[in-house]
Amino acid sequence: MAAGVRPLTDRPTWRALRRHDDEMRNVHLRTLFADDPKRGERYTAEEHSVFTQGAVWEIDSFDQWGVEFGKVLAQRIVPELESAEEPVLRHDSPTNALIRRYRRQRLGSGSVT
Repeated sequence: MAAGVRPLTDRPTWRALRRHDDEMRNVHLRTLFADDPKRGERYTAEEHSVFTQGAVWEIDSFDQWGVEFGKVLAQRIVPELESAEEPVLRHDSPTNALIRRYRRQRLGSGSVT
C-alpha cells in the first residue's frame, strides 16, 4: 500500500459504519417501527422513489443477483485500488479507467483526465 494511504477499514467512515452495525445488528424491525410510527411512511416513500427511478431507467432496482455480483466485483477491485504496485486490470474499459483515475488521484501523480 502506498505510504500515507490507510486501508478502507481504518478510515473514519468505515469505523462509523462498523459502530452502527454493532449497535443495530440485534434490533428487531418491530422495535424500529414502534419507536417511530412515521418511519413506515418514510420507508414506503423512499422505496416508491427507488422503484419509479428504476422503471424510468428500465433497470430492476431490487435485483439481488446484481447486488451480489457487485459484492464479488468489489472483492476483486479493492485490492487493485490499494495495491502499491500497478495492477494488471482485466475489467471492462470504463471500470479500468475509473481504477486508473482513482489510483492517480490517490498517489497524487499528475492530472486526472
